[in-house]
Amino acid sequence: MRRFLTPAWLGLHAIAVVLCGAFLGFGWWQYDRAQAGNDRSWAYTFEWPIFAIFVIVMWIKMIRDEKAGVAPAPKVIEEPAEAAVKREIIRRQEEEDPALAAYNRYLARLNSQTDRRG
Repeated sequence: MRRFLTPAWLGLHAIAVVLCGAFLGFGWWQYDRAQAGNDRSWAYTFEWPIFAIFVIVMWIKMIRDEKAGVAPAPKVIEEPAEAAVKREIIRRQEEEDPALAAYNRYLARLNSQTDRRG
């Protein structure tokens, strides 16, 4: 439970509370307007609390995902055919210019090390 008391999570908790309060307040405000005779406000009277429920549902989902250790989706999804084409391009480059191929492998290694840190 300590992981939910980090600054990032405390910020998310605060945002969820503020949004729910604001959305419920907007719903109450629209209810008052609807009582005063503004017929269009009746739809908003029910719409704003639904937004608040959505915030609560997403907040609970984020907490459950964090507890379950669900990793975020990968940033780049590589197609199998794309990987084969990349390997063929690298193989041809190595045949044509070994120095360039060595430099590209060096850059790829640096890139993979950067991905592990962040």
